[in-house]
Amino acid sequence: MTRIGLIKEIKKIYPYIDRVDVERIVAIVLDTISGELIAGNRVELRGFGAFFLRQRNPMKGRNPRTGEAVDVDAKKTIVFKAGKQMRALINSTTSDETNE
Repeated sequence: MTRIGLIKEIKKIYPYIDRVDVERIVAIVLDTISGELIAGNRVELRGFGAFFLRQRNPMKGRNPRTGEAVDVDAKKTIVFKAGKQMRALINSTTSDETNE
């Protein structure tokens, strides 16, 4: 789902809220999550999951074209871990679809 898709879904559920206001709300939520991650904080949405940063150490890599060894710098990556309710919901939905 894209940002626009999310805005459209919210607008369907709450048709009395102006589209501009829905766009602002979505922007505020996403900007707040991004800001917290940039600050190094964990973002936990109960029932959905948690976003947090993980430090990756520097390592030796390989250029896929030439096979030449290259140094890969240390970096931070964003990790998402689904919450218990989300995992249960996905697993129950997925198992139903595969049994058909």
